[in-house]
Amino acid sequence: MRDEANPAPPRTAAHIPAAAIGLIVGAVLCFSILDGIVKSLVPRYPVALLVWVRYCVQALAMLVWFGPGMGFGLVRTSSMRLQAVRAVILVVSSVLFVNALRSLPLADATAINYSTPTVVILLAVLFLHEKMTLPRAAFVVAGIIGMTLIVRPGAEIFRGASLLAVAAAACYASFQILTRKLAHEDSRVLLFYPALAGAVFMPLLVPWSSLPSSFPWQDLALIVTGGLFGTVGHFLFILAFQRAPASGLTPFTYLQLVWATLVGWIGFGDLPDELTVIGMAVIAGSGLLLAWHERRQATVQVAEPAVID
Repeated sequence: MRDEANPAPPRTAAHIPAAAIGLIVGAVLCFSILDGIVKSLVPRYPVALLVWVRYCVQALAMLVWFGPGMGFGLVRTSSMRLQAVRAVILVVSSVLFVNALRSLPLADATAINYSTPTVVILLAVLFLHEKMTLPRAAFVVAGIIGMTLIVRPGAEIFRGASLLAVAAAACYASFQILTRKLAHEDSRVLLFYPALAGAVFMPLLVPWSSLPSSFPWQDLALIVTGGLFGTVGHFLFILAFQRAPASGLTPFTYLQLVWATLVGWIGFGDLPDELTVIGMAVIAGSGLLLAWHERRQATVQVAEPAVID
């Protein structure tokens, strides 16, 4: 990884190395596999336990990987309050999303989560005083239409699980806004605090959950494997954004919708219906068009990436 104290020079949006594309594609594949593993386990185990183990694995992996070289630098920050709030918000988003996976097909839950950029734009206008351009306004409208096609008020899918997925997306949007405000921080510190928060605070909820009488080693291996996939995905995501601008890589993150559909089909026999596919296409298509438009409007510097799981 590059030295965070000496960031790489700005890169234009036109330059997208093949290695960066490969990293981002691998990252979203890791996230989809993690979600698939969690979905397979959530009928048998409490959400609090699954989220706790997932973040424990990430925290331990980071301590082993970065701890010897960074020491206390892994938790050194100039904005402790924002770091803490941001970390807790991501953990809450994870809890909501895993609860949604109990009932929703993986592709549907992932597609709803991809309405996050719509909320991010609205929050950025309200709290970061960013300009609401006509293309951004069109993207917001398209995002709402796409999400409505997936959630469909009055339809069977419009139940508590879909509302949990919407709430998870709203929390994740808030997490991304706080990530922007902390863009000056070391990306490894940004990655470690949510893992630390999940590892420290989730055990407080575990005793209140209905724990299983037995815990087969195969399931334990699956949980740990899922945590490793999530951790590797985050590292790949950061490496990708260190090699190419965000505006150039954002379109490739929508491949997570494809991976989630494949994992849901192979693992659970779930395939989205026609309206859900149309909603996914509207969300992804509008996001791609917005990214293409903003790439043409300005040279974009690499910002600290906002992780997507």
